Amino acid sequence: MEQKDLLMMIPGLKPEELMMLQNSMSGLNETQTRQFLTMYSTNRKDGQTMLLLALIGLLGVAGIQRFIIGQTGMGVVYLLTVGFCGIGTIIDAVNANKLAMEHNQAEAMRVLNMMKMMGS
Repeated sequence: MEQKDLLMMIPGLKPEELMMLQNSMSGLNETQTRQFLTMYSTNRKDGQTMLLLALIGLLGVAGIQRFIIGQTGMGVVYLLTVGFCGIGTIIDAVNANKLAMEHNQAEAMRVLNMMKMMGS
């Protein structure tokens, strides 16, 4: 199966994320590509989920979107300050796609580094 076909198996890929993944996977053989995509898609976040979590934060648990993407420190700050009095949570809702993309880029790098350490 071609790399492009494998990428189409990940739901909701936006062009920016698709390009990032293609760059990340350059030089990987088919087995490595499958392994990379399996590991990557496990922890991948999409912008709609981030938006939903930020909106939930406005109504209740502020900072949940930060906990989900692994920013525990910021999550605690949001929780204690009620999302910086709601302003930080609104900013996160507006920038939900950016938050998801930053998380996904970091996840791709983490997976590539893990694969290098494992010798795949």
